Amino acid sequence: MRHAALVTALSLWLIGTGTPCFAAPFAYITNQGSNDVSVIDLASQRVVTTVPVGLAPAGVVASSRAGKVFVSNPDSKTISVIDMRTQRVTGTLAAGSGPVGMDASPDGSRLFVADWYANRLLVFDTVAGTALPTIEVGRAPAGVAVDTAGATVFVAERDDDSIAAIDIATSRVRGRVKVGTHPFALLIDATRERLYALNVLSDDISVIDTRRLEVIATVKVGKAPYGAALTRDGALLYVTNQHDDSVSVVDAQRLETVRTLPGFGYPEGVAVHADRVYVVNWMDDDVSVLDATSGRTLARIATGRNSRGFGAFIGSPTPP
Repeated sequence: MRHAALVTALSLWLIGTGTPCFAAPFAYITNQGSNDVSVIDLASQRVVTTVPVGLAPAGVVASSRAGKVFVSNPDSKTISVIDMRTQRVTGTLAAGSGPVGMDASPDGSRLFVADWYANRLLVFDTVAGTALPTIEVGRAPAGVAVDTAGATVFVAERDDDSIAAIDIATSRVRGRVKVGTHPFALLIDATRERLYALNVLSDDISVIDTRRLEVIATVKVGKAPYGAALTRDGALLYVTNQHDDSVSVVDAQRLETVRTLPGFGYPEGVAVHADRVYVVNWMDDDVSVLDATSGRTLARIATGRNSRGFGAFIGSPTPP
């Protein structure tokens, strides 16, 4: 406890002075209604700073290797770049007509962003801060997920009810797989070589074999599943159900829903760190902290207005 308190105090001091900050990890919660990002120190379970970004921030990816957090601002048509060490915006990228979901390559050198209205995938060099050639995809691209090898980026083509698999080396679509109705979020399960596609209108998850690009199972969950995260041991898959104000807990080996947790407020983003699950409540303006094994609520952390946290929102900078 004394160590945690010391880490928290040091974090606050460093942030306040603008000195490079390595105390981590942090959760970066996009607040669509207040146009900012709440930064939660996971050691203290408190918001330690709020970072102003663009209009209606939604998507987020915290790239530890890059030492940066990327936030999509659909109404500004931009990406805000936050330095993890100073917790300040250090750059803004022009991002098409409506950036939504995003993911970074494992080495942090590339950022992939779904351009919702233009039916394309935007690609950025995160070191130079420059745009690279775009990739045409299907209608209303939403969720984006890069495999752990950094070889393939998957894109949820919402209005086509399909997932595109893009070869990063060639920037070409190498295949597509049909899933449920209106896929939105995507999650890689590297150990099992799977991809989970959350289908918001058919209230289920399509489980895709990433080697063969085919659906191997469909798991029923609650209404309008919008986010998913695996526990540290890979045993449980937590899925947010926006229209049920609930979270489904799925046995990732048997691919069966084992329990449904009530008491959330239009939940969207969800992420796991250590033995905790963090669920972002869009309408309750807070984050629920759950025990990863039991699903029991341990705390609620107040954030900004209309919190979304759509993406991998937990990260810490890699030491130089």
